[in-house]
Amino acid sequence: MPRFAANLSLMFTEWPFLDRFAAAADQGFTAVEYLFPYDFAAEDIARRLSDHGLTQALFNVFAGDFAKGERGFAALPSRKTEFAASLPQALRYAQATGVKRLHVMAGLANPADPRSVTCFGESLKLAAETFGPHGINVLIEPLNTRDNAGYFLTDFAFAMSTIEALGLPNLKLQFDIYHRQILHGDVTKALAAMMPLIGHVQTASVPLRHEPGTGELDDSYIFATLDRLGYDGFVGCEYRPRSGTVAGLGWIKPYLAKK
Repeated sequence: MPRFAANLSLMFTEWPFLDRFAAAADQGFTAVEYLFPYDFAAEDIARRLSDHGLTQALFNVFAGDFAKGERGFAALPSRKTEFAASLPQALRYAQATGVKRLHVMAGLANPADPRSVTCFGESLKLAAETFGPHGINVLIEPLNTRDNAGYFLTDFAFAMSTIEALGLPNLKLQFDIYHRQILHGDVTKALAAMMPLIGHVQTASVPLRHEPGTGELDDSYIFATLDRLGYDGFVGCEYRPRSGTVAGLGWIKPYLAKK
């Protein structure tokens, strides 16, 4: 059975951020993820995790000013210094929370520009070397072009070839079902083919990014496929609740009941 992690950046937003940990635990979640922790003290987040018996599944390395459209630095040659400076910060939060997966965002860049391609590889190597001794995987995630115009990494084949070419043991693919369906389709065949390099999975319905079971995909079949493939990692619930977080949790109740 998939181990679902509530994404606290999109779910439980009816509560202040630090109160979302309790809200998620109250609804039966045993793991959480979110985009960024850096507006809060690492110790405060660690305390919420401990108090509510939650595992930190994932968060992102600092990626700039999201409100201004920034989406990371890893493929931006002009931001190499900032990228390098973001790694010790992420490591401090990782050590406080016990997280074993950090997503590195590439940024807005042209994937056909060889300078950006080279920079991306160098950045991933630096991140992998920084986090590897601490047992932390570095993840890269292709994002769909409809929601993320101008993003560097928008192709699963390119992501896979990057991982394989670098040959870093702690560099993995973050497989987001929502982005995969919009970019390429063929979700379950891709899961099977890419499973050896998948380090984290995320889910949301397509096309509106609401709860599983509300879109065009057979989400229950996808979750069963993950089980059949032997995936034992987390499935991050990175969706926007359609009509309130708690009201929309009917889809997950059968999975929580199987525990």
